Amino acid sequence: MSIAKIYSDVPLAQTVIDLCKANGIRHVVISPGSRNAPLTIGFSHDPFFHCYSVVDERSAGFFAMGIAQRLGEPVAVLCTSGSALLNYYPAVSEAYYSHLPLVVLSADRPEHLIGIGDGQTINQEDVFANHILYSANLRSSPKLSSVDRDEKVNALVKEIEQANVEKTAQALSHAQNKPGPVHINIPFDEPLYGTTSQPVGTYTESGNIESEGKNGPAVDLTEFIEMWEKSERKMVLCGVLYPDSLSGETIEKLAKDKSVVVFTETTSNFDHPDFFPGIDKIIMPLDETGMKELQPDLLVTFGGMVISKKIKAVLRNFPPKYHWHVGMQKANDTFFCLSHHIQMSPEAFLSELLSSTGTNTESGYRPHWQAVKSRRAEAHEKWLEKIDYSDFTVFDAILKLMPKGHSIHVTNSSTIRYMQLFERPKGVEFFCNRGTSGIDGSVSTAVGFASVNERPTLLITGDLSFFYDSNGLWNKYVPGNFKVILINNGGGGIFRILPGDKDTENFDRFFETTHDLDASNLCKMYGLEYAMTDSEKDLNPALKRFFDRDTGPALLEIKTPRKYNDEVLLDYFKYLGMEHWDQQ
Repeated sequence: MSIAKIYSDVPLAQTVIDLCKANGIRHVVISPGSRNAPLTIGFSHDPFFHCYSVVDERSAGFFAMGIAQRLGEPVAVLCTSGSALLNYYPAVSEAYYSHLPLVVLSADRPEHLIGIGDGQTINQEDVFANHILYSANLRSSPKLSSVDRDEKVNALVKEIEQANVEKTAQALSHAQNKPGPVHINIPFDEPLYGTTSQPVGTYTESGNIESEGKNGPAVDLTEFIEMWEKSERKMVLCGVLYPDSLSGETIEKLAKDKSVVVFTETTSNFDHPDFFPGIDKIIMPLDETGMKELQPDLLVTFGGMVISKKIKAVLRNFPPKYHWHVGMQKANDTFFCLSHHIQMSPEAFLSELLSSTGTNTESGYRPHWQAVKSRRAEAHEKWLEKIDYSDFTVFDAILKLMPKGHSIHVTNSSTIRYMQLFERPKGVEFFCNRGTSGIDGSVSTAVGFASVNERPTLLITGDLSFFYDSNGLWNKYVPGNFKVILINNGGGGIFRILPGDKDTENFDRFFETTHDLDASNLCKMYGLEYAMTDSEKDLNPALKRFFDRDTGPALLEIKTPRKYNDEVLLDYFKYLGMEHWDQQ
């Protein structure tokens, strides 16, 4: 016996739902409300969709973005009218700068009820104007009985319905093909909760997305091949990149050319013994002479945002003759010398380029910097032997003991910057919200990511990031293989390494924002197993117990000395640059 399907009896709601289904949107994150009831009814009663309920809209936006980050496909997030929509803005801006396909569906009141004093009503049309790929502002049809609808009214209704289909389809096409966030604002008049067993939408085949292709039009590389071969000092700099974006063959070809220095970051998700991870560790101690020696003739960038502020400073002060950015999305002129934007995938570009050029084995560019890299690595290990228990030693222990096969989410601020100083563990992949580089939404993104991730997910977070977004744990989708390492140094420790007066009441309160919080009660409330360590003696045993645990979500809180960490980090860079290391 078949069970009758349930649809909302609001045609516009069913149209939007049908278009989402036709265009492959499978995951919908819903925050409870009344005005969005027609869409909630339709999505939640259709087995095609995997629906999630997340109360906090700010958290819901990042949760949905985390799913999109893992799956690489558009994910919808749905809210009621009013200020609920504004809480999506942090996630929308992150998705915009990280090129993640987020589909914002907002319920709204009809136009005649806007601006008259109704509750939960704001000006929702184009509310994300500066950080959105496309805004579709739909219209509601006139609500008239069949008796009152003449031929002219019927034509108007049909025109409105067709325009709604076209706008919605256009929005979904942008989300899929650009990719990035889009906003579809959908007005609903009451009643909102009616259902029917028959489809009532006005979707037509014209609402299907036509794929634009991922590699774009063919690009003639003749000019670039000549420039590549003529350049004796080439630098390749990669920011945020998805795992496996470059083939092993391409990486090996790139590693053969001694005229190429390849700088990678933790979030680049590829490496090679002849490449240069830990950018700041290598270049932070450089004086002006060293920076000039590093200055490339040609700079090639790809991937998303670059974390290292030092490499930005070096390349702005000592710019290359040419800067090519390779990628399908916008090319940022980060170093104020962008000469070409090559709209190809990095793999397609490098594969074709390196197959058409020889290798410059006579260049001393890379060998010189490999020697510097070796000295920095030696100094790094000696520094670890000198210092006491601190954030620095904690990150060293975490990365050395981290098991293979994990997806690692890293929060912003000091956490991701510490990660840059250490060797990237083998067999893991790294993710971080580097579009806007904010601390908001880090927990929510990681949980959304983990909810659809086949691998175990580990979130490594600082205290302010964790407590700021603790609502990210307020849902039923935290999987059993999700773990959190919380490094709690009692405040915003990164501010202690920046210029300014420290150890004053004003600094403690308004910059570092010191606190005495721990995560024990939050873990109890949200059902995470909790453990804590605050000493060097217990650190490694605690980490081993934590990584070995496989019976549900867990959090390990590692407390470090608030006033010692900045001293260790600042003196570290001085130690790397000491003359006796440069002379060995």
